[in-house]
Amino acid sequence: MTNSVALTDEDYIALADFRHALRRFQAFSEANATNVGLTPQQHQALLAIRAASPAEVTVGIIAERLILKPHSATGLVDRLEALELVTRHEASVDRRRAMLRITPKAETMLAALSATHCEEIRRLKPLLADLLAKFG
Repeated sequence: MTNSVALTDEDYIALADFRHALRRFQAFSEANATNVGLTPQQHQALLAIRAASPAEVTVGIIAERLILKPHSATGLVDRLEALELVTRHEASVDRRRAMLRITPKAETMLAALSATHCEEIRRLKPLLADLLAKFG
């Protein structure tokens, strides 16, 4: 599908079905985060911190990964720190930068959430592969 080709009814159906599948996964994710006492954004921030190299995890990385303004990311990290889910440490090279780490408490929460999410993705994999195949 390109902009120069007219879309067919099947193209619109495929787009609608794909967006619906993504939205269902997002709703699943949000509900699971809420069930363990996190906001969806807090869950995503913890996941971003855990997935990044320890030498790279700053508020700026959180802002980038969550598509937030830097001041919003700072507020999010402040709330995670108040919940004892994240700690800040001075960077060894540039002491003005704070490096972020998740705490053991956050690690436990995130491990359970991530296992549940991986199970759901495995369940959805055939559907998503089928939907993606419709786009060529």
